[in-house]
Amino acid sequence: MSDHTTGLIDAEPDFNTWAFWSTASAEQQQAQRARLHALADGGAHLGENCVVSEWAACYPDSLTLGDRSYLAAFSYVTGDIEIGANSTVNAYAVVRGTIRIGDGVRIGAHTALLGFDHTFAPDRPVHEQPVTSTGISIGDDVYIGSHVSVVDGVTIGAHSVIGAGSVVTKDVPEWSIVVGNPARRIRDRRDRSDRSDRTDSRDGSSSPSDALAQLADRAREDASTLLARCWDETDGTFSNTPGADPTVRALCDAVELADLLGLGVPEQIGREEIVETLTRSQDPATGLIPQLRSTIGQAATEPTAADLGGGPIRYHLLCAGYALDLLGERFTHPIRVVDELRGDAMIAALEQQPWSERAWGAGDWVDSVGTALLWNRAWFGLAGPLETLIGWLHLNVDRSSGMWGSPQPSDGLRQPVNGFYRLTRGTFAQFGLPLPQPERTIDTVLAHTRDDRRFAPGRATACDVLDIAHPLWLAGHQTNHRRSEVRAWAAAQIPRLVSAWRPGAGFGFAQRADARGDATPSLQGTEMWLAIAWYLADLLGESGALGYEPRGVHRPWAR
Repeated sequence: MSDHTTGLIDAEPDFNTWAFWSTASAEQQQAQRARLHALADGGAHLGENCVVSEWAACYPDSLTLGDRSYLAAFSYVTGDIEIGANSTVNAYAVVRGTIRIGDGVRIGAHTALLGFDHTFAPDRPVHEQPVTSTGISIGDDVYIGSHVSVVDGVTIGAHSVIGAGSVVTKDVPEWSIVVGNPARRIRDRRDRSDRSDRTDSRDGSSSPSDALAQLADRAREDASTLLARCWDETDGTFSNTPGADPTVRALCDAVELADLLGLGVPEQIGREEIVETLTRSQDPATGLIPQLRSTIGQAATEPTAADLGGGPIRYHLLCAGYALDLLGERFTHPIRVVDELRGDAMIAALEQQPWSERAWGAGDWVDSVGTALLWNRAWFGLAGPLETLIGWLHLNVDRSSGMWGSPQPSDGLRQPVNGFYRLTRGTFAQFGLPLPQPERTIDTVLAHTRDDRRFAPGRATACDVLDIAHPLWLAGHQTNHRRSEVRAWAAAQIPRLVSAWRPGAGFGFAQRADARGDATPSLQGTEMWLAIAWYLADLLGESGALGYEPRGVHRPWAR
């Protein structure tokens, strides 16, 4: 081996910065102290036993570095930077803009945290565009792998793990494990379920997670075909089933399926045309969106606070909003009819809902209101009466059942359980708030699963199964109550779900074998059952096997 020359051969402590103070030479340690003093003289706030490698390009506007935190060789650090204790920015990582990093954070080599952005409006060349900065926030105890990109505006919750090569474009909840481009949450880091819970068959048949993984692969293979069969050439949009009238929901289901199954956007229609279709008929006075073949006047015919236009128009607040969100767009106008529900008006509208006899309809109304409040906050800066809505729900929950509404002689617990899903989806789940009675919720939902009028073989619909899977999943994040029973129920649903797939067509809304009526494969059925598959897998701790996660109406995490 040739003689060593000066240069990086002596810089190992600057790359392995965690060991600097125990492995660096006396000369290197003295040089490091001088570097730290120079940074402090320039206004940096530095804790004990920090390291800022002499090979790091460290040119911040402001810098706070906690005790025992390090910037390794060839890291590039500029802007307004605050890093807690015991955190490491490894070699070749880029940390720029407005960045807040907690304690005990590991940032892998070649990772980029970009807490700024350039605008790109068409009125001037790119090099003349202004720079914007919202900033990036990373909680305590986070591990970010190598070659990760985190874009401006993202918050990564404490205790999360970001897989190598991920591109993080949206907020990450606490305790998440996320992977991919764009990054998607695959499971909760706290879930330590072992493989003995997977109820593997002893006769050689696949485990539930294997069966769902195979289903997901088939769905991806069939994605283009199942969308093409529901494309309406005459109207230039999608129908739920071949030959049916085109609807807003069908177009939105197509957008969600294309995103879920890796197509990006549907191949039959351009992104700009989708956005135009979903926004052009929004009524500026109310913010509501009519059916595709309705006029603005019909859609906005004096909607009352208690009905929000009724029927599918309510659901457009969900499906059109999330379809636009997936495309990086938004509504043109706020949903004013909901923003105006202030104080007594909100309470009066809540109390007009049919809680006693039709809790599902009442839950549908709350879901629509909650989602409208979300869009108004996120897109238009309107705080709205969210606190009034959530407060009323806390005060009016049945503390013995965890539900809102009453069971009915004709269908038992179906109304309150299904209403619970719709209600909590648009409020507690969508805003990341804890349920008021999670253990009682699980008791009631499990009792409903024993109703053979809905759940005997061949009778289940996507709504009925989702309205069990999501509440069990949501409540299960607050309690381990009856966890083994919940997992047993989830595992039992998987063979039925897998067998209901129709090659090249997807799922029908109902799980009947005759493929007629609501059992005909449809965009709605396919989108809902694929979301259900994710929830069933995640209840078993195996959602990562699917390779997808719902990001639209049926997304699991708060937006």
